[in-house]
Amino acid sequence: MIFDNRETAGRLLGEWLKEKLGKEGNYIVLGIPRGGVVVAKKTAEILGVPLGVLIVRKLGVPENPELAFGAIDPDGNIYLDKSTVEYFGLTPQVIQKVAQEELKKIREREKKFERGIIRDFKDKDVIVVDDGVATGMTVEAGVEYLKRKGAKRVIVAVPVCPKETEEKLKRYANEVYCYYSTTTSPFAVGMFYRDFRQVEDEEVQNLLQ
Repeated sequence: MIFDNRETAGRLLGEWLKEKLGKEGNYIVLGIPRGGVVVAKKTAEILGVPLGVLIVRKLGVPENPELAFGAIDPDGNIYLDKSTVEYFGLTPQVIQKVAQEELKKIREREKKFERGIIRDFKDKDVIVVDDGVATGMTVEAGVEYLKRKGAKRVIVAVPVCPKETEEKLKRYANEVYCYYSTTTSPFAVGMFYRDFRQVEDEEVQNLLQ
């Protein structure tokens, strides 16, 4: 399956969730910047619920930043993929250096996307949306963060993900909805979009207005 763009993916995801979730619930939708916010905007509109952002960051291997060895949440908690850490021989010093750099980026984005920051999750059913997940490390960090902040339920909803990642996320989230779950290997989120252009900060800011 190929989505035309993130907006289309968000609309399809929203319509599907409307059937799956029903009307009972105190829902909010949180998009993971940047691309996830484009998807989340459409999803939130269709569900008729508030939109915010969840700023979590991937921790990338220094020699190959696109390859995640973990993730970090807004409180600075670090989540590691131990097998990747061991494979690349990443020392605690290297891990802390990368984590501090990414935490700084979280703080910068919190200022840029202040309009979308939600701090009270008590008794809320939180739907975490991204444009897709590969390893799921970043989403896992977000789910654990929201549970610690008192969310009633944490639901992960994405247009596309590997079947293996979908099953893994079910161990952390209350519910996981992946519109198109695939065994395609190798996997990259952009493979499933005709238009997967980079989303700029200004576009995210406009979506949050």
